Parts: sequence; structure tokens; C-alpha cells
Amino acid sequence: MSRGNPTSRGSGSGVSVGRVLMHLLPAVFLFALFAGVGILHVASRVLVVDMGYRLSKAEAEERALIRENDRLKLELATLKNPARLEKLAREKLGMSMPAGPVVIALPAEKPGNKRNARVEARDARGVRVADRGH
Repeated sequence: MSRGNPTSRGSGSGVSVGRVLMHLLPAVFLFALFAGVGILHVASRVLVVDMGYRLSKAEAEERALIRENDRLKLELATLKNPARLEKLAREKLGMSMPAGPVVIALPAEKPGNKRNARVEARDARGVRVADRGH
């Protein structure tokens, strides 16, 4: 028997490598196409799941911040309560309500009559209650 080139046809039933590759090439391309589509599909699903986790985490953070904001609004309303402020003013600062009239009216100035002197109003006890410089 003589040995010949494996790609050449002999008198027997030899199959050429080129012919086998030509028959397998469409199957290899088809397999590569399916593998590529599968990889892209899995990668896109992983990205969707990751984005879902991020969204869930952001929504949980939003709910926590809303609860914190509501708590702070309630605390602010409690701290601004007039009864609480009056109690603090009386107990800690020693303040009290004024005994006499609260509003003291000053004489109105006529337009064009400008004075350079300081105007002071005093109540009955001689305490200065308003000061306005010109």
C-alpha cells in the first residue's frame, strides 16, 4: 500500500479534511451564534437582577429617610410648642410677663420735620422702652 496525501482522494473510501471542515463549518458557526446569544441573555439578566437589588435598596433608604424626616418634623413641632417655650422662659431664664401696658405709642413725626436728636420713650417708671436715632 502506498501512502499518499491525506487530503487527496485515493482509490478507497478516504474522506478529505477539507470536505469535513466544510460540512462542520455551518454547525460550528451555528453553535457559536447560540453560545453568543446565550451569553448575552445571561449577562442582561444579571444586569436586570443587579438593578433590581439597587432599586430595592434605594427604596428602603427612601423609606428610612421619610421616617427620619417625619420624626424630625414632630420633634421640631414639639420644640416650637408655645407652652414649652413659655415654661423654659419662666423656669430656666427667669422671665415673666410684663406687668404694665405692653405697647407704648410714640408721637408721630411730621414729614419734612427732621430732628437730629435721639428720640426715647419712657414708661411711668422711667425705663427706656424705645430708642430711635435720626
